[in-house]
Amino acid sequence: MMAFLRFLLMGALLASGGTAAARDNLLKVRFATDWKAQAEQGGFYQAKALGLYEQAGLDVEIRGGGPGINIPQLLGAGAIEFGMGSNSFIPLNIVKAGVPAKAVMAAFQKDPQVLITHPREDVRTLEDMRGKPIMIADATINAFWVWLRAEYGFSDRQIRKYTFNLAPFLVDKQAIQQGYVTSEPYTIETRGGFKPQVFLLSDYGYPSYAAMVLARTDWIENRPEHVQAFVNATIEGWRSYVYGDPTPGNRLILAANPDMTPEIIEQAIEQMRRRAMLQSPDTQTHGIGTMTHARWQQFFDIMSTHGVYPSTLDWQQAFTTRFVNRASVGAPTQ
Repeated sequence: MMAFLRFLLMGALLASGGTAAARDNLLKVRFATDWKAQAEQGGFYQAKALGLYEQAGLDVEIRGGGPGINIPQLLGAGAIEFGMGSNSFIPLNIVKAGVPAKAVMAAFQKDPQVLITHPREDVRTLEDMRGKPIMIADATINAFWVWLRAEYGFSDRQIRKYTFNLAPFLVDKQAIQQGYVTSEPYTIETRGGFKPQVFLLSDYGYPSYAAMVLARTDWIENRPEHVQAFVNATIEGWRSYVYGDPTPGNRLILAANPDMTPEIIEQAIEQMRRRAMLQSPDTQTHGIGTMTHARWQQFFDIMSTHGVYPSTLDWQQAFTTRFVNRASVGAPTQ
């Protein structure tokens, strides 16, 4: 009996050593998100939890973001190999600043930005908000507000300051404010006791991508196989998280962010599914994570025409499509 136990113990030690040795052979990679762990990053955590990165030969460390975290700065300093880009402005700002990095995939085909109102008969579309006061953050003035001015005739006279405090909105039934489809509407409903009207800007033509992967240029040029491995595993992570069982990724999210709750995560995933955040006409042909030159040019043309970027900016340096648009990472079937 003792000999048998020693045999089992020796087998366990060998297995453990083999696992450690296999882990040592993986390429260590640092990936930084743009905020604290949440469902909006779920595909990355799912890929980590399911071992998809390890299967691709990568030992990925996910570094959670927060206030003051500057992803382009971290990429430029070589402190990380990959980072998360929250919207299409980030890669263009990277080009403008001369940071050697670019977008290599876009998980969200729809930017989560929304405008929110109380239930009201006089506002049924974005056009109905023209001329009405809207609470937006300072950073938004040179972001999606530019698009609203250009495409829907909004005016700067409508701007009221949004400080990320929901109290002014909750008490004013005429209020309109910005938000994220996966965040503020749920908080308003739970705190205010009513279901707000939510207008997802992407459903009205706003062309920004979101939840992008940014990669250092030296890796794109010198380690393209590892960039491809990271992109492929991430795409499968997002596919599993949104269209499969997100439990493994959620465990990591909850462990990484003590302020997060299962209820917040659950409703965010439901929004991703219901709003088809990973899908667009392009993904039907090119698959999850796709980006196209046409859509990037549309975004840049709007922003440069209205002074956000100089017309001479080499906008095509903001991204590369060499790692996406592959049949092996196609659109979800459902």
